[in-house]
Amino acid sequence: MARGFSIIFAASVLLVILGICRASRVGICYGRNADDLPTPEKAVQLIQMHNIKYVRIYDSNIQVLKAFANTGIELMIGIPNSDLLAFSQFESNANTWLKNSILPYYPATKITYITIGAELTEAPNTTAALVVPAMQNVFTALKKAGLHRRIKVSSTHSLGVLSRSFPPSAGAFNSSHAFFLKPMLEFLAENQSPFMIDLYPYYAYRDSSTNVSLDYALFEASSEVIDPNTGLLYTNMFDAQLDAINYALMALNFKTVNIMVTETGWPSKGSPKETAATPDNAETYNTNLIRHVINNTGTPAKPGGAVDVYVFSLFNENRKPGLESERNWGLFFPDQTSVYNLDFTGKGVVDMTAGGNNTGSNGTWCIASSSASEAELQNALSWACGSGNVDCSAIQPSQPCFEPDNLASHASFAFNSYYQQNGATDIACTFGGVGVRTNKNPSYDNCLYATTGGKKAIVNNATVGPSKSSSSSPQRSYWWTQHLLVAFPLFFLVPF
Repeated sequence: MARGFSIIFAASVLLVILGICRASRVGICYGRNADDLPTPEKAVQLIQMHNIKYVRIYDSNIQVLKAFANTGIELMIGIPNSDLLAFSQFESNANTWLKNSILPYYPATKITYITIGAELTEAPNTTAALVVPAMQNVFTALKKAGLHRRIKVSSTHSLGVLSRSFPPSAGAFNSSHAFFLKPMLEFLAENQSPFMIDLYPYYAYRDSSTNVSLDYALFEASSEVIDPNTGLLYTNMFDAQLDAINYALMALNFKTVNIMVTETGWPSKGSPKETAATPDNAETYNTNLIRHVINNTGTPAKPGGAVDVYVFSLFNENRKPGLESERNWGLFFPDQTSVYNLDFTGKGVVDMTAGGNNTGSNGTWCIASSSASEAELQNALSWACGSGNVDCSAIQPSQPCFEPDNLASHASFAFNSYYQQNGATDIACTFGGVGVRTNKNPSYDNCLYATTGGKKAIVNNATVGPSKSSSSSPQRSYWWTQHLLVAFPLFFLVPF
C-alpha cells in the first residue's frame, strides 16, 4: 500500500515538474478581414515555409479548416460574439455545430483550442452574459464526443478586464465584470483551460508617449520600473502587464489558471501622428518578443514560467476600420512578400522572403571539430548550454535542429550560437580545442545557424499593451490610456 502511494505521489510530482518545465510557444494570428488575401491553401504554405506550428483563426471557416489538414499545425478556432446567443440558448446548437463544422475535419486538422467570444469587456453586458453558458454548452458537446481533454475552451480578453494594473502587484479585475468573469474563471480552473489576454504595448506608447518610453515598449529599455510593493524590477511593459493579470488571478485565488497571450504585435505603418508605427519598430518589437518568450524568461513575478504567445498578424488586412495602423499589423503583404524581416525561432533576424542562409558580418561560423572525442564534445556542449548561456532549445526533440541526433551536430549548433553571441572572435570558438571556424554556412533545412550580420541587434526582454482591433473584434475604445500601467511614474525609473 505504501509503495503504491509512493508511486502515485512520485508520478504526481513528475507531472507538476513537467508542467513547470514546459517550453513556451509562439504562434501567429491569421485574420482574414481583407479582400485581397491569398487562398487559405497558399496561406498555409506560407506558414509552413516559416516553420510556424501554432495558428489562431477567428471562426471555423470550412475552407480554412480543410487547408490546415494533415499539416501538424495546432489550430485555435473561434466562435464570434455575434454567435453567442445561439450557442448559449441551446446545447443542441453546440452539438450540431460540432457535428457539422468540426468533427468532419478533426483530427486531420489539429484543433486544440476554441475561443468563445472575444474581448467581452468591450461588448454590451447583454452579450457578455452569454459567454459562460455558451462555453459550457460547447464543452458539453466536446465531452460527449470524448474531446474535452484534447480541445480546450476559453474566451479572450482585453486589458479592460482590469480595474487597476499599476503597480503590477496591485492588479485587480474590474468588479463590474464579475457577473460573467467569476463563473468563467471557475470554469477555466475546473477544466484546466487558460485565461486568454490580448496585449498591445504599441497603443500604450502611442497614446501616452510622455510617460511611456519607446524603448520600454520595444523591450530595449536601459532602465527599470520598480514595483514599490514587491521590489520587483520590470524592464518592459509586456512583463508588467502580464504580471498585473497574474496578481489579479492570485487575488481571487485562481493561482492554477495559466495565462495565454492570444494577440500582441506592432504595426508597420500608421497615420501621420502614429510616428512609432514603422517597419523597424515592428521588427524590433516582434523579434524581441519572440526571443523573450522562447527563452522561457518568464516574468519578475513568475520567473522561468512558460507563456504561449500569438503574434498579430499574418497579413495586413485592408478592410479593418480605424486609423491607418489598424490595416498594417501583418508580417506579410497580401502578395506574400514580407513587410519586414522576422525569425520565428528567436535566434536572429532572418529574411522571411529569401530564407535564412545569410552570412555573418565576417562570413564565419563555429562548429565542432571532427577529431574531438564524444566526452570532449559532451563537456563543451554542457558548458555552452549551461554557463555559456546559449539557448539550446532548437536541438531538443521535435525542434528544427534535433536531427541528426548526434553530439557533433548538437555541439556545432551550440558552439556557433555562443561564438556569434560573443563577437565571432577566435577565442569564442575554442571550447577547449574542440571548436573550429568555417567559412561554409552549416545551416540546413529549417535549422538556421545564427550569424552576426543581422539587420539589427536584438536586445533584452518583453513588452506590454492593451488590445487592438482583431479580425473578430469591434474597434476598441482605448480605455487603458487612463490607467496607471500605461503612465508609469517617471520617478520609479532607475538606471541599470
